[in-house]
Amino acid sequence: MGTVLSKTRSMSLLAGLLIAAGLPPWGWWPLTIAGLALWDRLLSQNTARRFGCSLIVGAAWLFPSTLWMADLTFIGWPIAVATFTVMIALVGLVTPSNRHAATFCAALTLVELLRWSWPFGGVPIATLSMVGVSTPLAPAAKILGSLVLVPLMALAGTILAALVQRSRPQALAVGVLVVLPLAGWLPWFDTSELRTIRVAVVQGGGTQNTRADVCQNRAVFERHMTASALINEPVDLVLWPEDVVHPSRNTAVASNALNRCEEPLLSREEATERIVGLARDLQAVVVTGWFEPAPDRRANLNYVQLTDAGGDLGDTYHKVQLVPFGEFLPFRNFVERFSDEVPSNDVRAGSSPAVLISDLGKLGVVISWEVFFDHRARDAIGNGGTVLLNPTNGSSYWLTIVQSQQIASSRLRAIETDRWVLQAAPTGFSAVVNPAGEVVTRTGVSEQRVLIETIGLREGSTIAVVVGIWPLLVAAIAVVGFTYFNTLRLAVTQRLSKRKRFAARGRGY
Repeated sequence: MGTVLSKTRSMSLLAGLLIAAGLPPWGWWPLTIAGLALWDRLLSQNTARRFGCSLIVGAAWLFPSTLWMADLTFIGWPIAVATFTVMIALVGLVTPSNRHAATFCAALTLVELLRWSWPFGGVPIATLSMVGVSTPLAPAAKILGSLVLVPLMALAGTILAALVQRSRPQALAVGVLVVLPLAGWLPWFDTSELRTIRVAVVQGGGTQNTRADVCQNRAVFERHMTASALINEPVDLVLWPEDVVHPSRNTAVASNALNRCEEPLLSREEATERIVGLARDLQAVVVTGWFEPAPDRRANLNYVQLTDAGGDLGDTYHKVQLVPFGEFLPFRNFVERFSDEVPSNDVRAGSSPAVLISDLGKLGVVISWEVFFDHRARDAIGNGGTVLLNPTNGSSYWLTIVQSQQIASSRLRAIETDRWVLQAAPTGFSAVVNPAGEVVTRTGVSEQRVLIETIGLREGSTIAVVVGIWPLLVAAIAVVGFTYFNTLRLAVTQRLSKRKRFAARGRGY
């Protein structure tokens, strides 16, 4: 018994590590399908063991692929992983040994959707969709969104498991796996190109894994001004990253900082004047990422500011989907007892549509963390966005796990919305992604570089933008519900049959 249990644990650990191996930055997606196949085989055991082995699968999947969170919140990282691991273990609990393939796919879909949405507004990191975007299954996201890649990946795993076991996989399952992605290439969405423009995505460069410091705000700004000077051809749109224009409004902080900073602090007036001059010199729309205290100093503001080609300040968009433990602090009184590296003020969330109105048309915006959420991209495109801008700042994070996963998320948003996506980061990765989800060009870490490309401004909506997650949510609930209704019906039938047999014996039949 002990040997069997030890083997089950080892296989569960292997399954989780294989699933993680397909995630960015590693990207070995066939190993993820192999991991799902192994997990599928492990679920043929009794209920208690299915929960336990799935718990190990979840831990092995999430601990390595979310390691970057330790830089964001060292205490929050293991808590988040433990929470999501329990969610994944529920997949094993609700998946019955018999007829389990459909329930496995549906339950995994529901669990992935749950952690995209809860807690703290959702933490959609290290998801199966990030693996699926690099597979031939990716075009299906145009029809039912990135969530559809979860059951398709799970389905691929169950088919592989069936082939290894030399049992005949059902033709319907294989058909869904083949036909749905192929259908993603069909031109049945109402999207078209309006015109092309030249864009410049600016990366100022600098050392990765650096912390915010009031004395560094000017240096970051200057690096992006220097990089922008590398633009030596006509462009229509210039995109700067999130949080690279970080002026100080707090006079007390400014007074104290003057005693230790080598250069004067960046003021709002100076930053505005120089960005206006940049827009006029380039005769281009310039979109810059700002971070500053609110006028009432009770919160911080994280937003993008549009400056038109004539140098006039235009539209702004304030970030709506905030980063837990980064831009707002859940359980502040408790967390502050254990860590000094917490934001003194939360960021005040915006509420406006995710678009900037410009001379080029409506520009869709998802700031940094927001690109991980399909509903923020749907908001941008649903409100008329012709392109998707993703100014971001991952410069403080260790390694490149989160940056690579953000590239995968930008690819997902491009496929779902049938839009070009421009991602700008201060130290990497910056990228230009076409509507097919292909990375046309990308920077390296820490380099100072400008990506200049011709892109198309597009109009219209895909099916995924229009319908969102609802078809998959309803289908997944229906499958899990039917499974349990059928299980309950069989249990009641068996109990009644047993009672009849006992009654028959009592009457001497």
